[in-house]
Amino acid sequence: MKTNPKTFHVKSFGCQMNVYDGERMGELMAAQGMTATDDADAADLVVLNTCHIREKATEKVYSDIGRLRKQAGARGRAPMIAVAGCVAQAEGEEIVRRAKVDVVVGPQAYHNLPELVARAASGAGAALDTDMPAESKFGALPRRRRVAPSAFLTVQEGCDKFCTYCVVPYTRGAEVSRPMAAIVDEAKALVDAGAREITLLGQNVNGWRDADDNGLEALIHALAPVEGLHRIRYTTSHPNDMTDGLIRAHAEVEKLMPFLHLPVQAGNDRVLKAMNRSHSRDSYLKLIERIRAARPDIALSGDFIVGFPGETDAEFADTLSLIDAVGYAQAFSFKYSPRPGTPAADMDGAVAADVMDDRLQRLQAALNRDQAAFNAATVGRTCTVLIERRGKLPGQMLGKSPWLQSVHLMTDAPIGSLVEVEIVQAGPNSLGSVERVQKAA
Repeated sequence: MKTNPKTFHVKSFGCQMNVYDGERMGELMAAQGMTATDDADAADLVVLNTCHIREKATEKVYSDIGRLRKQAGARGRAPMIAVAGCVAQAEGEEIVRRAKVDVVVGPQAYHNLPELVARAASGAGAALDTDMPAESKFGALPRRRRVAPSAFLTVQEGCDKFCTYCVVPYTRGAEVSRPMAAIVDEAKALVDAGAREITLLGQNVNGWRDADDNGLEALIHALAPVEGLHRIRYTTSHPNDMTDGLIRAHAEVEKLMPFLHLPVQAGNDRVLKAMNRSHSRDSYLKLIERIRAARPDIALSGDFIVGFPGETDAEFADTLSLIDAVGYAQAFSFKYSPRPGTPAADMDGAVAADVMDDRLQRLQAALNRDQAAFNAATVGRTCTVLIERRGKLPGQMLGKSPWLQSVHLMTDAPIGSLVEVEIVQAGPNSLGSVERVQKAA
């Protein structure tokens, strides 16, 4: 019989939603009297909070499990292993069969993690829960007592878009929006616990709707009056759900930061149709024009996939020309990799690995060029930076600009302060600044 674990370690992979889920699982364990540790090899319980988006995600989970087992053999004491998240949802009993883990729990059932751990510790065998219950898990989660200056807040889960390359509709389920009142209450609790900036999360966050069919802009307007909350962000958005009201919110709500992550994935209409993206190159570019008209200083971020089945050199060139037309401040880019069970996995026209490698390098060179140009254009600006943590040098602090750039500065302002600075230096991935006013808020 296993013993009840006293210490735990949560390792989260992938998106911000997984970071949020990992934090909440840690709070659930702490509420049971367990102690968190940064050392996975010393923990009694290791939770691998998995992501199914990246290439070979499943095999990486099994590799991590093998490494933990190897370390356990060296120290003579095996930890309990729980696999959570989207790989857990997709693989289910196969993980138990293949890896002999103690707990498997899907992303809609992780509020049951303490019960599952207790069941496994009792000697009843592996505990598995990959249900997608109709009732919300959020009411079962403990109130957070202390958070970082910048905190995540999940407001929407699941996706109904069914992009042909994506597993999210199968691992996270249909789109579900949390009630506005519950979100506002949690936002106030986050501010009380130390948050100054909140990022609203959802697989399709701008698809959020309340019971009266009000959209995300209504939620942003409801959060803006929260005292002590200075910044609001949201991610990830779908172009088809960028409503006129949400675009106006970027002009009307001072606390809504001038940054928008709006994935396009490709710049060619045939490829977009094959991806089932439901927007065109032209509609996306026109949408960008409307957003910039409402908020001229907005920084744009995106996602790109190269090597989607059937993508030709000319179609890839369309993606490069779209990047030139938009000028992204940041972006994420990936080589296409098939996900079992998705329509794209059965499509003909696989692109050769060396071609995908070349395209990714060329695409990233264009994105890096534009990011460097955006950062360089920030030099000379005065802006407010939210101090998030200490830097590597004595007296150095790190924070974020309104445009989500990392900023280094020398200051004695404490973590959580909002400091007015002048940007004096720009690198490819961060900015340097000098303090102008001790505290802006």
